[in-house]
Amino acid sequence: MHRDSDTEFLAQLQRLQPTTVQELCTATGVTANAVRQRLLRLLANGWITRETVKQDRGRPSHMYQLSAAGTRQLGDDYSEIASILWREVLRVQPLDVRKQLLERVKTALVERFGNTDRAQTLIERLEGLKSKLRKEGFDVELHQNDSQLPIIREHNCPYHELAVEDSSICELEQAVYSELLGADVELASCQLDGHNCCEFQVSVSD
Repeated sequence: MHRDSDTEFLAQLQRLQPTTVQELCTATGVTANAVRQRLLRLLANGWITRETVKQDRGRPSHMYQLSAAGTRQLGDDYSEIASILWREVLRVQPLDVRKQLLERVKTALVERFGNTDRAQTLIERLEGLKSKLRKEGFDVELHQNDSQLPIIREHNCPYHELAVEDSSICELEQAVYSELLGADVELASCQLDGHNCCEFQVSVSD
């Protein structure tokens, strides 16, 4: 995901909304095809909405504006305060109180993405999780390794600045995925170790 360019585009759309493809072309200085491709991707992410407006003559036109998720995405830059809060969490004493706090953070993250349907197969749960993560702006894919084990491949680490300070945030993310999927999840590779992406290997249990 090209976060910087997406943020600029969303900011421009916010200033113009509701707006058309042509108005966005004029404002951004790019071609209609490029604008349409960006709009389709942002629609798929759930960050914008499209409304069809009937015209007296000719084909209907489409008006675009930010969704509630897009507005949050545009304003979500809490990296500094998140780092401060994470450091303070890791300083909490005694240890059992810190563990309780981290468990509550995990529960909150699980609730954010919504529990998956345990009646579904693991692959179905993975597909559902992938869809939810993408709506939140995660650039994720599903793959299989040589042993045919499913892998969540994360191209943009959502907690990179936190992870640089303390890699235990990676363990928390791993625990969240495990809870959501009802399966064992292992962080097989990490961007912190020089890899191009983070890969979470999921054990098949059904």
